[in-house]
Amino acid sequence: MTNPSSQTPTPGAQSAPVPGTAAAGRSPLRTVTAPAGPGSLGGIGLVLAGSLSVQFGSAVAALLFPRAGALGVVALRVAIAAVLLLIVSRPRLRGHSRTDWAVAVAFGVALGGMNILFYQAIDRIPLGPAVTLEVLGPLLLSVVVARRALSLVWAGLALVGVFLLGQSGFGELSLAGAGFALGAGAMWAAYIVCNARAGARFPRLEGLAVAMSVAALMSLPLGIGSAGTTLLQPGVLGLGLAVALLSSGVPYSLELLALRRLPAPTFAVLMSLAPAIAALAGFLVLGQTLSLPQCLAIALVVAASAGAVRTGEAARKRE
Repeated sequence: MTNPSSQTPTPGAQSAPVPGTAAAGRSPLRTVTAPAGPGSLGGIGLVLAGSLSVQFGSAVAALLFPRAGALGVVALRVAIAAVLLLIVSRPRLRGHSRTDWAVAVAFGVALGGMNILFYQAIDRIPLGPAVTLEVLGPLLLSVVVARRALSLVWAGLALVGVFLLGQSGFGELSLAGAGFALGAGAMWAAYIVCNARAGARFPRLEGLAVAMSVAALMSLPLGIGSAGTTLLQPGVLGLGLAVALLSSGVPYSLELLALRRLPAPTFAVLMSLAPAIAALAGFLVLGQTLSLPQCLAIALVVAASAGAVRTGEAARKRE
């Protein structure tokens, strides 16, 4: 939380989205293109490093839950990210229509909802399964956009993965946690659509800065009501800053550099590895172990996401 986090780009577009802040493993996107070149190997390393940063940022956030709660942590993360973006982008407040502002607000609501729901999910279920369920939102969006028969195969593969995750009735995962993750996925899909529209109306990172500010206004009252003055403790603030940097600043910078070295399809497929990287982060940082069926489920969803990306790109080229 994705960005927010690393975000799976919408398959089917010839240009790759650039993550701007990763929420839960997802990041705000802008559209750019990059030709293949000798720097491709280095670009792959940058994408993987950015994805690792996002998911390990989510793992560090989970470590902070006992002190500040999930709502408190997401409030810190989004508020700090909003301040950093406002400082960097310095958005112009004049010269925009009501429609522009409506799009930016919708973008912010999707961004805030995605983060709040995702952090509620990882407070209840392991990080790997949470990202696996969350990525179904963008995956479903990509299937709808591609409108190809083969896309249904990838959707079916993803559903098999979800069946494996829930074969015990989600008893091991918590039904509430799974529901929050699926809700975050729906908000992620909405976020992708709103992000594209905001990117067409606001230059550079200005739309993202405004949207992140809206998300902060959404999350701060919830966080303050949940954690109170705990949010002002130096240790909590320090970890909140670390989460914001790991989930926003570092991955954004790395992925921006990667997109100058990689073709769009390669970038998109690499971003599809988010569930597997999340499972690794959960194991190394939080000691979360997964059963063999759960590992297989994550692998199926990763394969479905990568396949949907490639199918959408191939269909685009034929058109």
